[in-house]
Amino acid sequence: MSLQEVSSTATLLPIEFTPLLKRTRWGGERLGTQLHKLIGVEGDFGESWELSDHPQAPTLIAGGAYSEWTLSQLIQKNPSALYGAGTFYETFPLLIKFIDATDRLSLQVHPGESDLGKFDATYSGKSEAWVILDAVEGSRIFAGLKAGVDACQLQRHLEQGTVEECLHSYRVKQGDAVFIPAGTLHAIGEGILLAEVQQTSDLTFRLFDWGRLDQSGNPRPLHVAKALDCINFERGPVGLLEPKILSSGEHQIEELLESEYFSIRRHHTRESISLASLNQAQILIVLEGTGQLDCGAETFEMLEGKILLIPAATSDCQIHVDGEITFLEVMPT
Repeated sequence: MSLQEVSSTATLLPIEFTPLLKRTRWGGERLGTQLHKLIGVEGDFGESWELSDHPQAPTLIAGGAYSEWTLSQLIQKNPSALYGAGTFYETFPLLIKFIDATDRLSLQVHPGESDLGKFDATYSGKSEAWVILDAVEGSRIFAGLKAGVDACQLQRHLEQGTVEECLHSYRVKQGDAVFIPAGTLHAIGEGILLAEVQQTSDLTFRLFDWGRLDQSGNPRPLHVAKALDCINFERGPVGLLEPKILSSGEHQIEELLESEYFSIRRHHTRESISLASLNQAQILIVLEGTGQLDCGAETFEMLEGKILLIPAATSDCQIHVDGEITFLEVMPT
């Protein structure tokens, strides 16, 4: 359907997307076995891009009046219905992924807004948050540098192959969450399945790859100078987020994060609830359980691994649960 064939005043119902599945050397099978993605027979799927307006990897709307549209097309035609009055982003500001890491990812850093002039100003900075969905015993996150580590120390350990001695790390379990601001050196450890909320950017600089070789026996490319130039050496260790309890009882609400880029709340409910219209776009990420989102005459399935974008113009929605359900509510800020 073309842009001209749908009125800009058309009501926007919740939006589902067709995920972009990516095979990686460190991927596994849990995107399929746990999150219900159609990964095929291969066992090396590392990422599922669920909602993306990145120009090199946009996800397409799955079904409805806007089927096969990108978010950029929808923004061009109907921005106020998506964002709400007084808000506009030319590119949707958030990108949602699931990541299945059966092996340790490279040690990397993402630039912030202040770094963009040094590289590619067409990208935003990239701050991101992780919510752990599954982790084998002993799985670790590397987040930031140990207190007092400066650029000279990091460079020396990098040359000696002992960079892990400079890193702050800790074990994680299901339900843990961490915020990785741009400029933070980080790596996802082996055995972790997580949901990632990030700014819309894919600009990553790899500092260290743990001495690994590719299938041809060669090391993967590194971006040492650029990575060192982006690291915030004043930040130090980055720990787990401490959830703030907003509501208890049958419908529990926790505030996991309120940052300058996005907010994340976690809901756990055993009862049906109304989805409040907040005059802004909301993203629901189902972590556990099953249910249905009813909006008018339309019903949308909610199960583990499902993502739904709720436009600002959507109203009168109810979430009905099958026993209980846990989901994230994510909003750009």
